[in-house]
Amino acid sequence: MKNEIEEQYEFMDKVNELNKGKELKYSIFTMGCQLNENDSEKICGMLEKMGYFRVDDTTKADIVVFNTCCVRENAEDKLFGKIGEMKRQKEKKGTIIAIGGCMMQEKHIVEKLHSSYPYVDIIFGTHTLHKLSEDIYKILEERKRIDDVIDIDGEVYEGLPIKRVDNIKASVTIMYGCNNFCSYCIVPYVRGRERSRRPVDILNEVRNLAKNGYKEITLLGQNVNSYNGGENYKFSNLLYDVNKIDGIERIRFVSPHPKDFTEDVIEAIKKCDKVCKIIHLPLQSGSSKVLKSMNRKYTKEQFITLAEKMKERIPNVVFSTDIIVGFPGETEEDFEDTLDVVKRVNFEQVYMFIYSRRVGTPGDKMENQIPEEIKHKRFDRLKALVESGISVNNQKYIGTVQKVLVEGESKNNPNMLTGRTDSNKVVIFEGTKDLIHSVIELKIVSEHMWYLKGEIM
Repeated sequence: MKNEIEEQYEFMDKVNELNKGKELKYSIFTMGCQLNENDSEKICGMLEKMGYFRVDDTTKADIVVFNTCCVRENAEDKLFGKIGEMKRQKEKKGTIIAIGGCMMQEKHIVEKLHSSYPYVDIIFGTHTLHKLSEDIYKILEERKRIDDVIDIDGEVYEGLPIKRVDNIKASVTIMYGCNNFCSYCIVPYVRGRERSRRPVDILNEVRNLAKNGYKEITLLGQNVNSYNGGENYKFSNLLYDVNKIDGIERIRFVSPHPKDFTEDVIEAIKKCDKVCKIIHLPLQSGSSKVLKSMNRKYTKEQFITLAEKMKERIPNVVFSTDIIVGFPGETEEDFEDTLDVVKRVNFEQVYMFIYSRRVGTPGDKMENQIPEEIKHKRFDRLKALVESGISVNNQKYIGTVQKVLVEGESKNNPNMLTGRTDSNKVVIFEGTKDLIHSVIELKIVSEHMWYLKGEIM
């Protein structure tokens, strides 16, 4: 009996046969996180297997795919604006329009698509991405609108084709879904409960990437350090095993949860020489009261203690973080607690967000919603504090020798090359193009707020 993915490959072949000799094109618009970007690489892999080739200009595309995110409210406005722009192209060219991703797991979004955008051909969810080839085949054959969304947790499917956007850095999803139910977050409702991939499948994927010249791997999961490979195989075991793979020089991972930084994970980060020593440690708020309301399962003091423990145990460790400003009930004192943690932990990078209400989350129903004006003022204060620390943090790099993964030419100056340090700092330097995709040592000679300047030794 054929498995699900074997059947989908048959549909890819059928579509490819229908498209033979037509030189059809596709365009894809990706919203949201690295998990969505990784999903889009699989969508691209399937489309190219079906005989389409990619173009950036949607007006030239025969099929346009939107891979959506529902974490931020403005994502909806962006999506509906883009789909509205597609109406004339649909009428003129007959372009197939497919919309997938997290937003399609929200009933009110799908209902709006049905009522206001009836020309959309395919709606698929996070649990049915693997069936896109079947959906496209049915559209081509039957020309009937397809809704392919299920509410139950999806399976973990292996073996889909994938078209990587980079040829030196790659993301590898190790688990899907989330069990945490933070009160501001819609993800558990649209991606389902945690499901981990088998260790053998993950390691085989990484080995194949190494054989193809990839140097840096980012392990992805909604709550990556709660990975459970079965038979007591945990995230720390996975780090050790990926660290052993020849050819891979750097390992990163996102997004972890502070409550799951157990002793074995901290020890693995310390011992694995390829694991980058910039650790993403999402704070969200520095107030214990707000953290409890967010259902984050740690306090301000526990977070600071964890950061201090990791600094003591892991040489040269630095941290990046996520912070939400203006969660319901956040007082001025609560916000000051957040500023206090930022000062004490001294994050290397801070990803800042203004709280956005999401339908279907507990946070949306909470009283004491913060006025937009106050949210924006607090955001500006946090931004000013973070930026004041960037130059100070950058100073510690000057005069040091850093290993840099050379990514390519600088976007702003084609006469310079650009790369990143272990701590994810952008470095530009003068060098020959044969250095691209290699790891080299550079002496840092100056800092320029958002990047460092280096020299070949």
